[in-house]
Amino acid sequence: MLTFEEKQAIIESFPQLTRKDISMKRVNYHYADSKFDKTVVVQHLHPNGNAFVYVADVPGYEPDDRGLVNVREASESELRQIIEDAIQGLAEESSEAEPIEEVWLDGHNSKLELKEELGAWNIYHGLNLEDSFGDYKEASDYLKEEGFKKVEDGGVIR
Repeated sequence: MLTFEEKQAIIESFPQLTRKDISMKRVNYHYADSKFDKTVVVQHLHPNGNAFVYVADVPGYEPDDRGLVNVREASESELRQIIEDAIQGLAEESSEAEPIEEVWLDGHNSKLELKEELGAWNIYHGLNLEDSFGDYKEASDYLKEEGFKKVEDGGVIR
């Protein structure tokens, strides 16, 4: 495990981060150019070596409900990579992905549409809402159980 001083030296090698001392000898590091309200990249670097890095919405990480990952046991290269990824995540405008819309057909050419809308996965028959699910897997499993197959781009049924 890296010491407090080693972690501090690594973090302070990122010139875009600003140090802010907080209570109990802990230190936060902020990214002032963040495109979001959130500016803290490293939170609560403690003399015992514990610290957290904000990586909410950064692919490849499994943050807690606050968007943080613990870097207590991180190696130097891991810590550098996590901080680089965190800064990159705060530097980029949120790119809203195109909502997913899929067409599903059954053996009788009945057509249903699966659409991602406001965090839900809705199944439509024409303009009528048939059912709604909390995630894609639930919705696709339901469609498969009902005998529907997804139509790929180009009209191929999968």
